[in-house]
Amino acid sequence: MTNLGQMLKQAQAMQAKMAEMQAGLARIEITGSAGGGMVRVTLNGKGEMRGVKIDPGLMAPGEVGVLEDLIVAAGNDARAKLDARLAEEMSKLTGGIELPPGMKLPF
Repeated sequence: MTNLGQMLKQAQAMQAKMAEMQAGLARIEITGSAGGGMVRVTLNGKGEMRGVKIDPGLMAPGEVGVLEDLIVAAGNDARAKLDARLAEEMSKLTGGIELPPGMKLPF
């Protein structure tokens, strides 16, 4: 039974660390860009969009389609950077032990 008790304590400690990590992630911001930096999208650690910056030169009437594509590309770039950051933080939390496939952060 001691092993079960130790496992429960470890699970509780991991849960507390996970909650602490989630709170910290809400405070970070990751920015992705497209078009050589002409469009930038900023996400917080939970994946919520916090800002969009667009170079005024892209505001020409005939450039709407290009602008839309660049916004999507910048958002995808920010998401890829955020996913990499989350994987890095999770690796720190788990001591480098990889989680089973399909198991992700709880948000």
